[in-house]
Amino acid sequence: MQFVVEDEFWELFPEAMIGTVVVHGLDNTRSAEKCTALLIEQIENTSYALADTEIPSLLSVSPWRSAYQQFGVKPSKFKSSIENLLRSASSGRLRSINPLVDLYNVVSLRYQLPCGGEDLATIGGAIRLTRAVGGEHFVPLGGTENDPPPVGAVIYRDDLGVICSCWNWREADRTKLTEATTDAFLCIEALPPTDANSLRAACDDLALLVITHLGGDAEVTLHTRG
Repeated sequence: MQFVVEDEFWELFPEAMIGTVVVHGLDNTRSAEKCTALLIEQIENTSYALADTEIPSLLSVSPWRSAYQQFGVKPSKFKSSIENLLRSASSGRLRSINPLVDLYNVVSLRYQLPCGGEDLATIGGAIRLTRAVGGEHFVPLGGTENDPPPVGAVIYRDDLGVICSCWNWREADRTKLTEATTDAFLCIEALPPTDANSLRAACDDLALLVITHLGGDAEVTLHTRG
């Protein structure tokens, strides 16, 4: 699998960092109860820590609101995955999906960083982090209709279409992680003030959780403009 961060992205966000955790040979039906328990515990910790907190003002959220404005979408309408996740955890709406998704949500809440994942068996060609030129095919998670991202929006795409729209706002239904997933591309994204050490710690934590509970092997890489 090849992951490419294109110049169009770096030109707009030169200080961004993308951590990838590529996992092979996992069993996404293993340790389901344990993974759910880890998620429930992390939701409780997060909800307690964020009591009476204005989520949009958090240092883990406000940079994403600014970033979304930079590529031309309204952050009040297109909320970053970390803002949505923190809101869901605080309100008690966050639920278990499957072990792998539960584990990356644990890490996302623990470090307050956006996490996402794709089933590598569904990917066509390289995964590219770039910007939309208009008309790209995208069916959002749980949807059936094509919903192309706005022109200029940051997107992840492969040769078949968009796999995540508006940076980390919405995943594609085609590449979602399921209980049948054995090979996965996981990513954790960071903007200042988050530093490389914090991002690396989150990626290492995710890799260890996956290997420990779901088996397989994992490779961690940090991608920066430098």
